[in-house]
Amino acid sequence: MKVLEVVAQREYKNLLPDGRSLTIDIYAVDKEDKVYDIEVQRASVGADVHRARFHSSMIDTKMLKARQEFKEIHDSYVIFITASDVLGAGCPLYHVKRMIEETGTYFGDGSHIIYVNGSYKDDNDPVGKLMHDFRCLSSADMFYPVLARQVKYFKETEGGREIMCQAFEDLAEKRVTEEKKAFARRLIARGKQTLEEIAEDTDLPIEEVRKLAGLQLA
Repeated sequence: MKVLEVVAQREYKNLLPDGRSLTIDIYAVDKEDKVYDIEVQRASVGADVHRARFHSSMIDTKMLKARQEFKEIHDSYVIFITASDVLGAGCPLYHVKRMIEETGTYFGDGSHIIYVNGSYKDDNDPVGKLMHDFRCLSSADMFYPVLARQVKYFKETEGGREIMCQAFEDLAEKRVTEEKKAFARRLIARGKQTLEEIAEDTDLPIEEVRKLAGLQLA
């Protein structure tokens, strides 16, 4: 597989005024236009099967443009890398596909969900090696050279540490803003305050609150 594009923290906006939007950890596209959503989850609650379903459906909504045929939708892969074995069968990987119960055959709609067991240990298995590297504190102890080089740069060089610190600051600020917007949407839905009051209570610009309310900017 040759990856052509990778985007970290890509946003998917819900079209419903009070609908839940989505920020995915890693968005990638390969040379066949297959789309990959890769999520790293330390807590098991963050890898609930219903969340995987939600991620898959949100990605599908962005696949087709107006007047495109449904058959033109690309395959999608939602991949959860979890700290523990959340599905509990001891497998390194769990591949989830829709199946026709009566025939036992795959539905073949191109939707894929994969859980990666982060607690899996087997240094003779490719997945086991990768999970070993995920748990490593030092790049010197890693199996995969590409991953080791990146970890060494971001954790052990001044320039890399500066990039990581800035990235975490940007992410924290982004999450705070999204929480403010979610609060504003709830207040708008209740309809008990003016937009100006909501802007003051949420510390958001009035233009942003108007946008959330579906109003035209003055």
